[in-house]
Amino acid sequence: QVQVVESGGGSVEAGGSLRLSCKVSVVSDYNYCTFDMSWYRQVLGDERDEREFVSGTDKDDRKSYSDSVRGRFTISQDNAKSTSDLLMSNLKPEDTAMYYCKAIPRYGGAWYCPPRGSDYWGKGTPVTISS
Repeated sequence: QVQVVESGGGSVEAGGSLRLSCKVSVVSDYNYCTFDMSWYRQVLGDERDEREFVSGTDKDDRKSYSDSVRGRFTISQDNAKSTSDLLMSNLKPEDTAMYYCKAIPRYGGAWYCPPRGSDYWGKGTPVTISS
């Protein structure tokens, strides 16, 4: 009923830039629901590695960043389109990872949103930075 799809990953050299995009699609029952959207990353090929928070936007449009990306990454969210973009600049080899988008309904439990406590993940988009 809620689908999260990331795009924009790829391979670039250190110092380069990439823009990741995330789109949340919902069934008609949830058309009026808005979501807090955030980005996480996980070391490529290591399922045991915990997903690390990268950046997110909350219901007051406050943006947060991890210390490792602050000043280099910029997040933007379009609530009307249910999309989130992550502009990544001055990329470093240590930014290499699978990047995931996470969506949480802002008013979970309301008639127009999924149940409270729901969260939805995309399948990820890979980013590889070469030195």
